[in-house]
Amino acid sequence: MILNKLKDWQKKLGFKDISQAQEQMSRLYDLFLKCDATQVEINPMVETDTGKVYCVDAKINFDDNASFRQKEIFSWRDTAEEDPREVAASKFDLNYIGMDGNIGCMVNGAGLAMATMDIIKLYNGSPANFLDVGGGANTTQITEAFKIISSDPQVKAILVNIFGGIMKCDIIANGIVQALKQVQIKQPVVVRLAGTNVDLGQKILKESGFNLTTASDLDDAAQKAVKAIK
Repeated sequence: MILNKLKDWQKKLGFKDISQAQEQMSRLYDLFLKCDATQVEINPMVETDTGKVYCVDAKINFDDNASFRQKEIFSWRDTAEEDPREVAASKFDLNYIGMDGNIGCMVNGAGLAMATMDIIKLYNGSPANFLDVGGGANTTQITEAFKIISSDPQVKAILVNIFGGIMKCDIIANGIVQALKQVQIKQPVVVRLAGTNVDLGQKILKESGFNLTTASDLDDAAQKAVKAIK
């Protein structure tokens, strides 16, 4: 039965000698595990007239968290080929992806970041980036996040959407205030906090002396950010 399945597999993939393809796929699997890869994409895998199978081109991504194990691989990184904002963000453990919109986003948690961008689009806005500061963001990370977002000439407003779970809202609010003391922000800033000590966090923001707009929920925040541009 297994032999029949292998023959069927060979027929569907079109290989003359399935053993060659099996060997390459086995090596790719070993590479994926041994090198802490998150993606190994081969396109194309080809077979020569003599039956040899080769991986002609590939896209391979590696887990940043495994850089201490894969020092040689990560030493090959060429930051000149990357978005300088993404490079700057990675130095402070920030997950940043630049986009072509005009509302800068600073959020904690990848899922919440995606939801934030979706709601901005819902209210006819356009997110300028994906930026996840993580669940345990500190003042330094928040400061660097503001620097990266505000330096983008496309950004006309900044939306900060933080859920205080691991980090309490008052600690986050203090971090935002301290960051704004170090970074000159010209764009209007809308802040939505939710979670532990949210009332205290909002009080800190309102008494900070900075021109911040607070929002009651995510819908309110997105609408205010879009309105700030118009």
